[in-house]
Amino acid sequence: MDTLAFIEKTSRELQAQIGSKKALCGLSGGVDSSVAAALVHRAVPGCLTCVYVDTGLMRLNESREVEGLFGGKFGIPFVRADAEDYFLDKLTGVTEPERKRKIIGEAFVRVFEEGAKKLGKIECLVQGTILPDVEESAAATLVKSHHNVGGLPETMDFTELVEPLRTLCKDEVRAVGLALGMPEAMIYRQPFPGPGLAVRCLGEVTRERLDILRRADYIVTDTLADLGIWQYFAVLTGLRSVGVRDGKRMYGEVIAVRAVSSVDARTAEWFKVPHEVLVRLSKRLTEEVPEVCRVVYDITDKPCGTIEWE
Repeated sequence: MDTLAFIEKTSRELQAQIGSKKALCGLSGGVDSSVAAALVHRAVPGCLTCVYVDTGLMRLNESREVEGLFGGKFGIPFVRADAEDYFLDKLTGVTEPERKRKIIGEAFVRVFEEGAKKLGKIECLVQGTILPDVEESAAATLVKSHHNVGGLPETMDFTELVEPLRTLCKDEVRAVGLALGMPEAMIYRQPFPGPGLAVRCLGEVTRERLDILRRADYIVTDTLADLGIWQYFAVLTGLRSVGVRDGKRMYGEVIAVRAVSSVDARTAEWFKVPHEVLVRLSKRLTEEVPEVCRVVYDITDKPCGTIEWE
């Protein structure tokens, strides 16, 4: 791909599509939505407001980091919407992965709609949708409904859906971001799914289970951060296992660790973490998260597995 040619062509298309209208970007803090926002802002300065939704499904300290990384930067207005109660109420009792994704997709749009009402007349919704999202959500070959594609509700207040990265893979998106002068810390952040920890918390999503998962995920991130891995995270499997703690029987949680190498997110290979690191990781998880009594490591490529578990 000729990155500069793509930027110029896409800028012209955005100018034609948005024109004098106002736009809202659903900003997750990940590379896709951040680059989409930067592209729109470059093409149509002054049209955009970025809205970051704290769903309660974020990693430990995620909201603070996103606000620090993006809030007030690049001359783009930034709004944070606290919607934890709303999302968790919607997910109460829900265990089926596709239903989770569709509920979360609609919930995002409804929060954006409420935000748009406070900001005045906003007609365009900007999303960081990329090609793997579209491919995996396609009805004919459905793998999973990405919240920003198959998870979108049938009716929305927005009249225009703006997706400038829809034809690109992850490596191409990063190239565009770098060409736009965005900081590497933003471009190379760990990929994080739009539905957040909901698709790494197998079974029902509750505050208590999310708390366990956040603590486990922090340890995985802290232990593997220096290994140059493309993506890595913890999964609360929903399985329970007999264990021993302080000489007594326990019936605890099973945490799966996932680490993969990829370029474009369409395919991925499981990462061969050194054994001594896995030993250290397992000890930390079982000692620092008392609810956990067993740790397993996922050695599945994509395909057959997807990068996320749900």
